[in-house]
Amino acid sequence: MSLMCRSIVSCPGLKRGVLSQFLKSNNSMAPQLRSVVLRSQPAAGGPTEDFWIKNERLNRPMSPHLTIYKPQITSMLSISHRITGIAVSGYIYGFSIGMMCLPASFPHYCAALATTSPALLVTAKFLLAFPFAYHTCNGIRHLMWDMGKGLEISQVYKTGYTMLGAASLLTLALLFL
Repeated sequence: MSLMCRSIVSCPGLKRGVLSQFLKSNNSMAPQLRSVVLRSQPAAGGPTEDFWIKNERLNRPMSPHLTIYKPQITSMLSISHRITGIAVSGYIYGFSIGMMCLPASFPHYCAALATTSPALLVTAKFLLAFPFAYHTCNGIRHLMWDMGKGLEISQVYKTGYTMLGAASLLTLALLFL
């Protein structure tokens, strides 16, 4: 017990007295705590070979690349969720900083947009609406997963297609505003 306490207490950033208070209040857990030291073990009968050198010698890739795997709806929706989250955040930051830094007010720029071609306006609205709609609908799907619902693989695929349909409908609704 004292060896374990000495090794944990010597950890940088740990306030003095915190460990002793924890051990006093949680005596049932104290015997279960132990220090762990990680060491590389030599191969049977041979010297220890560095991990990176061994992987280089065996011509192993650093990590599997996306091109190795067949694209699936689950992985594509996950990647798209991250991309649309970045896009929505970028739009919010860009709009906020733009409104603080640009010389005219927001209504001035709305009036300027009204004079552009309808095709350009619909394209701009789509580029704003789709990431928001997709990220919102997929976020609701993720909240369902957090509640433990829809985690079976068949349900994951069904909710994925349902989410794509809902995001498309929401995007269309936002385009007509």
